[in-house]
Amino acid sequence: MLIGLLCALGAGLMWGLVFVAPLMLGDYPGLMLSFGRYVGFGLIALVPAFFDRQRIAALTRTDWIAALKLALVGNILYYAALATAIQLADAPLPAMLIGTLPVIISIFSNWAPGHPSEAIAWRRLAPSLVIIFGGLMLVNASELAHLDGSRSLRDYALGCCIALGALAAWTWYPIMNARHMKRHPHIRSSTWSTVQGLATLPLALTGLAGYGAVNAVSGGYDFPLGPRPLQFVGLMLVLGLCASWLGTMLWNKASQKLPTSLAGQLIVFETLSALLYAFIWRGAAPSAPVVAGIVLLCIGVMLGMRAFQQAGHGAAAKVEEVAAG
Repeated sequence: MLIGLLCALGAGLMWGLVFVAPLMLGDYPGLMLSFGRYVGFGLIALVPAFFDRQRIAALTRTDWIAALKLALVGNILYYAALATAIQLADAPLPAMLIGTLPVIISIFSNWAPGHPSEAIAWRRLAPSLVIIFGGLMLVNASELAHLDGSRSLRDYALGCCIALGALAAWTWYPIMNARHMKRHPHIRSSTWSTVQGLATLPLALTGLAGYGAVNAVSGGYDFPLGPRPLQFVGLMLVLGLCASWLGTMLWNKASQKLPTSLAGQLIVFETLSALLYAFIWRGAAPSAPVVAGIVLLCIGVMLGMRAFQQAGHGAAAKVEEVAAG
């Protein structure tokens, strides 16, 4: 469980970067940020794929179909929706909606677990979820003060709707990814991360070509590298390496080690990392409500881990009792 916790923490630190990138490149369309990030991911994945080619060659057609689905929904669609929502409605509102992921994923994965052994009694799970939700609301309520008011009501509403689409995509992704990893424990987490990068590359290139064709007719964007090509390429490669390949590898490892309901709660590390990077970007210190929300998030995660540990000990004791009987 400790290894899984540390891997989830590392993944959260990597994923937090994706919330800052749309603010750093605010003059780039959300779709270009998505396609650019995942072209970078796919190109970077070619390097480990060469060294891991024997394991990759051993994967089945079912594995590749699963990787393509995960790449499309969890990578391309999710980040395109998130980046677009942030640019339409500013960062705080989409972050508030996406911030509910730890609770939403835990509820769905416990309601329909991939394996009966992953389910936990709701009375054990509920306290940590309530505390995490309270922490998220405190953090996000404070973050709403940073709305600049320059957007129209229509932009805010559209941004929130698109953010809900991103929320649905990333609720589906970790649950299905964890199920595939646990059904195929022979697949290494680094191999599965690389395979998802390889599966993402043709999707991202196809999307990029389609966007270029539409832009050639409608205009409005200096395709393909935009007004700041060096910053764009550099940031896309950083996201491709850190947030995509490394973050996915660490999350795959956490998904193998932890029940999906618990792993879902640990996505709070992404929220905390995004907050950290946002405060660094703004050059500001967190307010008292944000600090209180962060404390609640940490308490909720600790309670969640304790609940799963107790459930595991209880199940082990029951097995020993049956064996002794």
